[in-house]
Amino acid sequence: MNATPALRQEPDRPRTCFVIGPIGDSYAVHGSPEHEAYEHHLGIFEQVIVPACERYGITAVRADRIAHAGDINDQICRHVIESDLVIADVSGGNPNVMYELGLRHITGKATVHIGEAGQLPFDIASIRTIRYQRARSHLAGARKEIEIALEAGLRDGFELLTPARVLRGLQTVDGPSTSDESGNAEDEDAPGLLDDFAAIDDGLDEMTADMEAITQTIETIGALTEKSNTEMLDLTQANAPMSARLAAVARYAQSISAPAGELNTVAGAFAERMVSLDSGVRAALGIIEVTPPDERGEGAEEFLQQLMALEETAQEGLEHLRFFGTSASGMGRMSRHLRKPVKDISDAVHRMTTAITCMGEWAGKARALARGATE
Repeated sequence: MNATPALRQEPDRPRTCFVIGPIGDSYAVHGSPEHEAYEHHLGIFEQVIVPACERYGITAVRADRIAHAGDINDQICRHVIESDLVIADVSGGNPNVMYELGLRHITGKATVHIGEAGQLPFDIASIRTIRYQRARSHLAGARKEIEIALEAGLRDGFELLTPARVLRGLQTVDGPSTSDESGNAEDEDAPGLLDDFAAIDDGLDEMTADMEAITQTIETIGALTEKSNTEMLDLTQANAPMSARLAAVARYAQSISAPAGELNTVAGAFAERMVSLDSGVRAALGIIEVTPPDERGEGAEEFLQQLMALEETAQEGLEHLRFFGTSASGMGRMSRHLRKPVKDISDAVHRMTTAITCMGEWAGKARALARGATE
């Protein structure tokens, strides 16, 4: 029989795994969504996670199985931070789960992600996640994948995720040491705080360039629209035949076709950058939050200001875009020639609205941190 890998641990300290994930309501009416969620996630815990952990002598526990009396919120936080291992079921992006997972990521300790296929949140899509389906055969496969992940992690060490790397960079930026807790030298190529901030800063600069391109394209469409409105007014006053008005609409549609397509393309790029940057920005904001204001440095303050300024610019651009979207929607019913550019503009509005909602959360947090630094 192969030797069982062991967690690196303090003497006589039990090997523990805290399971983060949706729990549901065991007291809900039988057959209700809440009770079905309870049964499903209990099954994942008992049939997948517990057996995988037991193979390596690890005791798995979740919040509703904590034996000791006490404040449940305090107990959960302690388990999230102190447990040797955390397995997080991120299915559906439950807000409590994501908060606890973010707290765990900051510690840099061993963490394994699992999640139901089709239910994974986009903001941690870049992190390897063991996916499962509800069929019994798939659950067995998920258990095997967890066992493989545990074996590799216990043998080779678990990879540090971005928040932990940022924090590690912050903790070592003032000191000469390059050793980890075990005394081993850290990877010289591993990015530190400034590297991560620089990567985020580059991404935000690209988003600013996207906004400038969007603004210019909106202005182009606006000028073409104004020109078309003037032409249509002249035709109406001259009591021109409908064929002449239709020809004018067709010319207008052709003139805005290219800029409308470009607008949609740039809005798509803007939204994609938002998705790719979201986890890093939120992690950076979390690092700034736990750093005393007098120790943050100018770079952190500039970062907060950049988030606030970018959100203001984006909101202004979105207002103009929404105006054109509304106007174009009405025009789209006038002629088939306008349907394609109208669709491009409408798609751009949708993409920008979704992205700027997320950006507003960044800016809101940045404002709160900036205010806290001046109080």
